[in-house]
Amino acid sequence: MELIKLRSIEKTYQMGDISVPVLRGISLSIQQGELLALTGSSGSGKSTLMNILGCLDRPTAGEYWLEGQETSTLSTDERALLRNRKLGFVFQSFNLLARTSAIDNVAMPLAYSAENLNDREARERAAEMLARVGLADRMDHYPSQLSGGQQQRVAIARALINRPPVLFADEPTGNLDSKTSEEVLQMFTRLNTEDGITIIMVTHDPQVAGHAKRVIRLHDGLILADAPAAGSSPKTSGDAS
Repeated sequence: MELIKLRSIEKTYQMGDISVPVLRGISLSIQQGELLALTGSSGSGKSTLMNILGCLDRPTAGEYWLEGQETSTLSTDERALLRNRKLGFVFQSFNLLARTSAIDNVAMPLAYSAENLNDREARERAAEMLARVGLADRMDHYPSQLSGGQQQRVAIARALINRPPVLFADEPTGNLDSKTSEEVLQMFTRLNTEDGITIIMVTHDPQVAGHAKRVIRLHDGLILADAPAAGSSPKTSGDAS
């Protein structure tokens, strides 16, 4: 099932009288259940593309379809509602509230959910998600009492609490050592394989990208290569639908 479709996406920033094009016509499709990486050097456009895919920004031109809904013309409030219902985010810096326990950090997005869960139901779901990421015995710990890897697991549980079909991971191992990074990446693989969650990782690290099943490499705002699976031959952006 086609989950995401981009058609000729462009993004240009205006710096006074100067126009700075960052994305120059990106077209691609992402199927439900993919595990892919967006890669490229600094300035390639990968972060801008993630912001558009994550409905954090809108394109200057082109169309972005998410589960059959065209999103590029949605209002700010409509995009916020879409993010809350369908998209989860994990960042390099974890973004946990320091004075809030793991279970309450995870449950927080449910306060803005359309499900209207009561406190008991919200905590039960948060506990379920923390157990899913291997932190059943750390639910009442504060971020300062957790290792970097454990904090990232809390952030992953929080991103999944509303059961979104898509999880974005922006440099998710940037603040972790190599052993912990591998553990987090293996978790992404399990979530993708066992739960069918579509995971889009944004990274400049080839080792992180190597855990994906498909790698899209950007250069100067264009798709330079698109390898649909490890070991397959890259194809040019003209082949991406």
